[in-house]
Amino acid sequence: MAPSHVLKCCQKVLAWVPVAFIALVVAWSYYAYVVELCVFTISSTAEKVVYLVVFHLSFVMFIWSYGKTIFTSPATPSNEFCLSKADKEQYEKEERPESQQEILRRAAKDLPIYTTTASRAIRYCDRCQLIKPDRCHHCSACDVCVLKMDHHCPWVNNCVGFSNYKFFLLFLMYSLLYCLFVAATVLQYFIKFWTLCRRKAAENCPKNELPDTHAKFHVLFLFFVAAMFFISILSLFSYHCWLVGKNRSTIETFRAPTFRNGPDKNGFSLGCSKNLREVFGDEKKYWLLPIFTSLGDGCNFPTRLVIMDPEQLTVSSQNESAKSSGSSQSFPTRPLSESQNRLLAGDCQWVESGPEEANVKSGFCNTF
Repeated sequence: MAPSHVLKCCQKVLAWVPVAFIALVVAWSYYAYVVELCVFTISSTAEKVVYLVVFHLSFVMFIWSYGKTIFTSPATPSNEFCLSKADKEQYEKEERPESQQEILRRAAKDLPIYTTTASRAIRYCDRCQLIKPDRCHHCSACDVCVLKMDHHCPWVNNCVGFSNYKFFLLFLMYSLLYCLFVAATVLQYFIKFWTLCRRKAAENCPKNELPDTHAKFHVLFLFFVAAMFFISILSLFSYHCWLVGKNRSTIETFRAPTFRNGPDKNGFSLGCSKNLREVFGDEKKYWLLPIFTSLGDGCNFPTRLVIMDPEQLTVSSQNESAKSSGSSQSFPTRPLSESQNRLLAGDCQWVESGPEEANVKSGFCNTF
């Protein structure tokens, strides 16, 4: 028991190593830019002021969004997704998977869930002992079920999901701008120092060149580090911008969610602009600030496949049951509440009447 406890403690400590590495690199970059470049290298006062103001603005936004991504706890399912004491005891007593699924279907009939496993079973987490909401997955590193889980990021030592996905995107954006600004403003001094080193080696260095101090090593490495991080972050940021536009998580990209009509990787997509609003919120003045403004509660999401009025839902369910009378799998059909997510207010809604409509890509009304 004791070795297991010690091992877990060691794992928790080691998990902070990537974060500590990033913190050290950022701290050194701050010193190299502010002290070695702006104080000791740049002679123009106006240039110093402009560089320092813009640098500190990008630095503060970068640190703010990075901190929010790290220290925002992953959102977990509410108590309504937990089995009652009687259902839990009955579920644990049952040995046959069919009987266990019957218990789960009965408990999930009033829950706002629309996705199942690939085998049409209710998604249940044995570890957390709860029915998983749509887009919720269990993180083995955090040991909790995370709402709209995207991935577990070692560089922030946290799960990226519903509660901090906006912060993660802003962290990538501001780190990208930070690296771009540093690399762009350091470039001219990088060239001068590089030329100085080459001329000094050839013993042909003019007297009016930059001073030959230890600042040149900071400037040289600062450019290399900023350029390297810019290139690596650019690809990651571009990928997540594409995910936001498609309203997918990283997990859903590799494993499409399964709806009543089967797997559909675009099942949660409402159109690019609405997908953007789902993550960043309705008020654009808060989009660039690391403040939580995402729409919804993380437990249910509007989807173009199953959003409809209760009357439509009843008719559709009857039609589906008539078409597939041989199926024994029942499916929770509680309609989404528009009061929880205003993305669909005043818009056309999808009516699911058969498998054909699940493949329609251009019928969604994408108007504001």
